[in-house]
Amino acid sequence: MKKTGFTAMISLLLCVTSVTVCAEQNDFYIMRQKDHKRPSLDPCLSYIEENGGIFIGPDEPVIYLTFDAGYENGNVEKTVDALDRHNAKGTFFVLDNIIRRDTDLLIKMAEHGHTVANHSAHHKNMTAMTAEQIDMELSGLRSAYKELTGKNMSMFFRPPEGKCSRSMLEKVSALGYKTVFWSFAYADWDNNKQPDPEYAIKLILDNTHNGMIILLHPTSKTNASILDRLLDEWENRGYRFGTLDELI
Repeated sequence: MKKTGFTAMISLLLCVTSVTVCAEQNDFYIMRQKDHKRPSLDPCLSYIEENGGIFIGPDEPVIYLTFDAGYENGNVEKTVDALDRHNAKGTFFVLDNIIRRDTDLLIKMAEHGHTVANHSAHHKNMTAMTAEQIDMELSGLRSAYKELTGKNMSMFFRPPEGKCSRSMLEKVSALGYKTVFWSFAYADWDNNKQPDPEYAIKLILDNTHNGMIILLHPTSKTNASILDRLLDEWENRGYRFGTLDELI
């Protein structure tokens, strides 16, 4: 039987494979998995790994503790002290503000074996910046850290608010930085709307997975109050605490 024009058109439409259209700029996100399974990267974010970026570690019982710290409110030092009690090393992605206002705390982080890394100087969306502007944000912060602490900042970088694009990562990579995202984070950043500690512990433990790069905000009152318990529980479950240097 001969197909009519309409029937042929319908057949053609049914054969067309849908195509995902990816935005030029992205807010990094990760889909949580049940039963402690490792999350995977959305195809639209594949450029992260193509440019040397990382969001998860190896499929082993290891956790990478990372913290985004823009200022001190009493909880950042509590976080450092909790890590020290467990001999767990963290990476602190910092801004210009905390370097200048709490220099002694930054020195303490470094001298206690924690990694101090780049979160940009001013926490702006960097996806629309030129290569020169990005260099100023990153090198300016490293220079301030060196000047005030006498130490060298690591070459790890975390984009402010997780905003990213292929172009930005290419520019950052060309400057020699390794961009670090995360495989778990939760809503802990609003000091006026802190999560219940028991809820936070359950959420974090339920989503713990091999190679987890966890993002926590050390200004969080909840995080400061539960970190010791979390570290204890992770240790009891057989996890060790790795450093980002292992992932280079």
